[in-house]
Amino acid sequence: QVQLVESGGGLVQAGGSLRLSCAASGRTFSSRTMGWFRQAPGKEREFVAAISWSGRVTDSADSVKGRFTISRDNAKNAVYLQMSSLNPEDTAVYYCAAANSGGSNYVSRDIKQYNYWGQGTQVTVSS
Repeated sequence: QVQLVESGGGLVQAGGSLRLSCAASGRTFSSRTMGWFRQAPGKEREFVAAISWSGRVTDSADSVKGRFTISRDNAKNAVYLQMSSLNPEDTAVYYCAAANSGGSNYVSRDIKQYNYWGQGTQVTVSS
């Protein structure tokens, strides 16, 4: 069982930065692929970024590549999403998610691979 709590969301102007954090409980965190997803009003939840449990492999959506960086600290049971050059299209509720255990370099964009979800944190980017 994994419990996830996101923090760090807020209101920011276009071009600004935010760092989201996700605190995880449970002894299996360090062996799980972690991901960030987002959901804008009226839209489906979409993949943002993922990181393998080893931290060696990451993946990010084309829409955020070069602007967002995912990282993790297994000693602190935490995963982060550093967001920069934000624009109004990034406005959404951002969710942290944990996948079933996989290989040390396993990452996935498939929402169905993620079994545990946080409650989400709102990110609003004003123009």
